[in-house]
Amino acid sequence: MKRLWFAFAALMALGFSCQAFPQPFPNKPVRMLIGPASGGPTDGMARTYASKMTELWGQQLVVENRPGAGNTLAPTIAAKSTPDGYTIVYCGISDAIAPALYRKLSYDLFRDFAPLSLIGTTANVLVVHPSVPAKSVQEFIAYARANSGKIDYGSTGVGISTHLSMELFKTMAGVNLVHVPYKAMTLALPDLLAGRITVFMDNLPGQVDTIRSGKLRGLGVTTLKRSPRLPEIPTIHESGVPGYEVMVWYGVMAPAAVPVSILNKIHADTVKALGTADLRQRLEQQGIDPGSSATREDFAAFVKSETVKWAKVVRDANIPTQ
Repeated sequence: MKRLWFAFAALMALGFSCQAFPQPFPNKPVRMLIGPASGGPTDGMARTYASKMTELWGQQLVVENRPGAGNTLAPTIAAKSTPDGYTIVYCGISDAIAPALYRKLSYDLFRDFAPLSLIGTTANVLVVHPSVPAKSVQEFIAYARANSGKIDYGSTGVGISTHLSMELFKTMAGVNLVHVPYKAMTLALPDLLAGRITVFMDNLPGQVDTIRSGKLRGLGVTTLKRSPRLPEIPTIHESGVPGYEVMVWYGVMAPAAVPVSILNKIHADTVKALGTADLRQRLEQQGIDPGSSATREDFAAFVKSETVKWAKVVRDANIPTQ
């Protein structure tokens, strides 16, 4: 009986010990939901980040693509997941735009999620077909005003950054252009190269080769500073549209109810990962300027400012909500 009692006491002590000293996070694979489909540039960036976090954690960060519903399906699923840190979301500019576009989102971006850190940014670039008699942003504005309502521009869909970047440009430059939405860049690019549409605002990494080859003419980049990938192309801001800025960004967030200690760890480990030369180099090769947020609060404030900005663009462009 004494031996049984000591055995029972030992088991109880072990149980209390496990509760008092929980296993460190993560002790099993973590899944990262992502809105865009597999195979695209955003998916590639997410997997590059995930591979580095897997290395740091010694546990796999599994990328799980959930395309659909304007990239809102991934956060919808994450908002309903167990808030233990084992489900996170690879987020981006589309998440800041969504609240202005969709009336019936099943989640609230700031009530249901904790923004953790920025991962990287890139610019969009204003490109035109070579037949357009404009060699600069100012010349294009003059050309557009002289042909008001007669020039069409393409995008990769209503509410996507390629669309809203141009709507912001239209408002700030005072020009009237006709929107032609496509379902994907693979459908839009042939029409642009053939001159069936006139102008496009696309993610800069995807247009570097077409600009350098002369197939398209780059007029201006959307960030406040010139891109090191195409330093010869001025910013739209410095080309007569002061204050114009669009920065396509990527980051990571988690359900808001995840314990603070785990949120802090994911943030700290993301900062650590982005401080390594190999991850930075791999992201730069994909056209991304890597950079983390100093604090979770910094990233949350940034995301908030983006939602305010794009809500105004949607209102000013009279884009109907869905």
